[in-house]
Amino acid sequence: MKNPALKDTAFSELLNVYQERLYWHIRKIVGTHENADDVLQNTFIRIYKSIANFQEKSSLHTWMYRIAYNESIRFLDKNKKRSHQNLETVSETTLQVLFEDEYFDGDEIQKKLNTIIDGFKEKQKRVFQMKYFDDLSFRQISEVLDVSESTLKSIYYAAVKIIEQKIFL
Repeated sequence: MKNPALKDTAFSELLNVYQERLYWHIRKIVGTHENADDVLQNTFIRIYKSIANFQEKSSLHTWMYRIAYNESIRFLDKNKKRSHQNLETVSETTLQVLFEDEYFDGDEIQKKLNTIIDGFKEKQKRVFQMKYFDDLSFRQISEVLDVSESTLKSIYYAAVKIIEQKIFL
């Protein structure tokens, strides 16, 4: 990736390998297909511009997830400033969009799981989604969020406990 002559070819390969994974990672954060597409595009632009500066302190996979996560949060922050809805309305709207989405084929338990997760605080929601849905290790999540692994484990297992308590109510 450091060789400029190979940059476009290598980037194209990264796009092929990671596009779908990053899309779903972003989609869980921003909610809609249209927003996820916009954020994914911004993510890959940032990756393309920054790849020469990749210092290999983490895996390429983790580095790209961190960029995708940061782009998603940047998108939410930007849109939050424009919106004056209360948090409950935003959550209900997000869930309604998800349940009506043609790509969502969840049964009742999936809907209930998504409703429970949507009720989590932001950090707990992100940690749970990265571990459970994206199958990232605690080490990788630690690198993405810049939070200790022990803290992440506490957050994740607290979320699991809440889900276990609420899923069959």
